[in-house]
Amino acid sequence: MQQIEIYTSPLCGFCHAAKRLLGQKGVTFSEIDVWANPDRKPEMIERANGGRTVPQIFIGATHVGGCDELYALEREGKLDPLLTGR
Repeated sequence: MQQIEIYTSPLCGFCHAAKRLLGQKGVTFSEIDVWANPDRKPEMIERANGGRTVPQIFIGATHVGGCDELYALEREGKLDPLLTGR
């Protein structure tokens, strides 16, 4: 299973939806709350190639993007292979 990191904030509905989908997949992930840890936001922006909104999701070395992109991968049948690294 790939390492998964997700930058979030507690009031973000898209963050909750993305975490819900990952939870349904049965995968564990590291959550980085940029609201509680604002010093991590510049790191997120740099890793996300300028992406300033949450969530920003990383699966292994792949920057998935946000919630919409995560759900698009699921609809296309590409999320499970990405999660397993196959």
